[in-house]
Amino acid sequence: MKKLVVAALGGALAGAVITAPFAVPLSAQESDARTTYEYLDLFGDIFERVRASYVEKADEKALIESAINGMLASLDPHSSYLPPSAFDDMKVQTKGEFGGLGIEVTMENGFIKVVSPIDDTPAAEAGVESNDFITHIDGESVLGLTLADAVDKMRGPVGSDITITIVREGADEPFDVVITRANIKIAAAKGRVEGDVGVLRVTQFTQQTFENLQESILKVQEEMGGADNVKGYVLDLRNNPGGLLNQAVAVSDAFLESGEIVSTRGRDPQDMDRYQAEAGDLTGGKPMVVLINGGSASASEIVAGALQDHRRAIILGSKSFGKGSVQTIMPLSGKGAIRLTTARYYTPSGRSIQALGIEPDILIEQRALAPEDDENGPPPRTRSEADLRGSLENALTDDERKHLEDERARHEATAELRRQDLQLAYALDVLTGLSVYGADR
Repeated sequence: MKKLVVAALGGALAGAVITAPFAVPLSAQESDARTTYEYLDLFGDIFERVRASYVEKADEKALIESAINGMLASLDPHSSYLPPSAFDDMKVQTKGEFGGLGIEVTMENGFIKVVSPIDDTPAAEAGVESNDFITHIDGESVLGLTLADAVDKMRGPVGSDITITIVREGADEPFDVVITRANIKIAAAKGRVEGDVGVLRVTQFTQQTFENLQESILKVQEEMGGADNVKGYVLDLRNNPGGLLNQAVAVSDAFLESGEIVSTRGRDPQDMDRYQAEAGDLTGGKPMVVLINGGSASASEIVAGALQDHRRAIILGSKSFGKGSVQTIMPLSGKGAIRLTTARYYTPSGRSIQALGIEPDILIEQRALAPEDDENGPPPRTRSEADLRGSLENALTDDERKHLEDERARHEATAELRRQDLQLAYALDVLTGLSVYGADR
């Protein structure tokens, strides 16, 4: 089986290390003198003593898997052991269909942290948000569980309910959310029209992402009566946790004519891969805005970084997650695999965004609609020349009247969108400004 290279948080599998002090600590000199094989002998000796003398009969397979998980988890949060069942789940997930809640998670301070909910899944519909912390699953604390154990508890039969307890910044108290498990089928990319702008929403980088993106662009162009009628495109990467590296490269290439997209560098300075764009911009070079936020991770950051460095798009929103490492899935003889961090990736300008993230060109934090905004309704209408008694009338032709009505409808739609999704509304405003500026030059 070929190695699978991923640039994502990767299915949320990690181990935990359980340590206890030795009765007689090894001196520094003894530690330095031991060879690797002597340490392996030490591990075997401890394993035999646990198996023979522990107060209860231990599961030998579980002991070995815990040791493997502990070794990998000590490296970084994204390296882990995938037993056969988890490996099978991961292969299914990269194809874009799997069972569960529809959230990408990681571990932080002993709790489960939500990187992002996936669009149109039970978790997203239940109101789970990026940066939420899950403290309990069906009333049981997650403290002491490995990430893999916690993920297993969140899995279950399709149609069954699960209650997760969430701690959210800004909320006074933890609160429970009941979610019904479902078979998750992800359309990795979808397109729609907002006014005269194409909005391309990419939720994950699975094997279908580039193909879905191509179809979405064609759908937008067809709906607007041709590519020439599209003013510009918004590429929405918010809450996209990443996925396959080759798909991130393909999506970036869809909007670039030439130049480097990303480079990956391993431990050996000679071990470097560079990915180059090929001619052919699917949008015909139309203006672009890319939306990112704290849930945009890894493969999403590769795309945003490439388009930002090439000045192909304006990056708008809030700082991204900051995962700048690449994991390689290495199948094992026992039908499982290990996910091992093998490289860092760098944007075309040579930036590593590890732990830093992509800083947007225009910082716009998403704003929740305040309850009083709904209660008070729209602001009071101001008076204008048309309200004055005896003011001169403006005799409009039918075409002028229709144009005025269309403009008024567009502004009303923009105002409503600004209430629902401030970042997207701002992106549309930016594209409108770019098109006006371009038309006047």
